[in-house]
Amino acid sequence: MTSRSERMRDRFIAVVLACAFACGVAQAAPSTDAPTREQVQAAADVVRADPNLPGTKTTKELRFKDREKKDKPEAKKDEIAPWLVDFFRAISEGGRVLVWVLGALLFAWVAVSLHRWVKVRADGARHAMDPLPSHVGVLDIRPETLPANIGDAAAGLWQRGQQRAALSLLYRGALSRLVHVQSVPVRAASTEGECVALASRVLAPAPQAFFAQLVDAWQLAAYGERLPATAGVLALCGDFDRHLPDAASTGAAR
Repeated sequence: MTSRSERMRDRFIAVVLACAFACGVAQAAPSTDAPTREQVQAAADVVRADPNLPGTKTTKELRFKDREKKDKPEAKKDEIAPWLVDFFRAISEGGRVLVWVLGALLFAWVAVSLHRWVKVRADGARHAMDPLPSHVGVLDIRPETLPANIGDAAAGLWQRGQQRAALSLLYRGALSRLVHVQSVPVRAASTEGECVALASRVLAPAPQAFFAQLVDAWQLAAYGERLPATAGVLALCGDFDRHLPDAASTGAAR
C-alpha cells in the first residue's frame, strides 16, 4: 500500500508529463493548432485546484532580536553621559546637605528664641511676684517719704545752697515714680546704669531722655564731686512732674 505522499508525487509527475507532452505536440503541429492563452490558463487553474498537489503555505518563525546592533547607540551614549550623570548627582548631594544645614540653623534659631521668650516671661513673673523695694541702695524711695511736689522742693533746696540734697531728692523721686507709677522693675541692688536700661523698656522717648539726663546730673555730683550748671538743674526741677507724674496725675490723664 502506497502512502498518501507517494500518491501525490505520482499524480504531480503525471500532470507534468501531460503538460510536457502537450507542449511537444503543439510544437510539432502547425502553428494554427497551438493552444491559446485561455487554454494554458485553464490548464494551470486545474493544476492549482488539485487538492493533492502541494500549494503555497505561509509559516511564522520566532527569532531572538539582534541586540548587538540595538545596543551600539546606547553604548555610545553611555560613553558621553557619565559626566552629566555625575554632575546631577553632585547637585543632588549638595542640595541635600544644604537642606540639612538650613534645617539645623532654623532649629537652632527657634530654640534660642524660645529660650529667650521663656526667660523673659519667667523674669517678668518673678518681678511681678517680688515685693516692691523700699530702698535702692541707700536711697529711700517710699512715696510717703517724699514731698508732694518733688520738682519745686528740689529747686528750693538748690537755691538755698543744698545742691547735693536737691539732686538726691530728684533721683530718689524719679526712682519712686518709676517703681510705683510706671511699674519699672527696679530692684534694691540696681545701679544707675541698670535703672536707665530698665526705664528705656517702659518709658516713652521723652521721659526716657529726661531720666537719663537726671541720672547724669546725679552721678556728676555723687561720684564726680562736681555740680552741674544751675540752669540745667532748675530745668530738671521744672520738668520733673511733666515727664514723671505721680499716680494721681497719671490716673487723671488716662
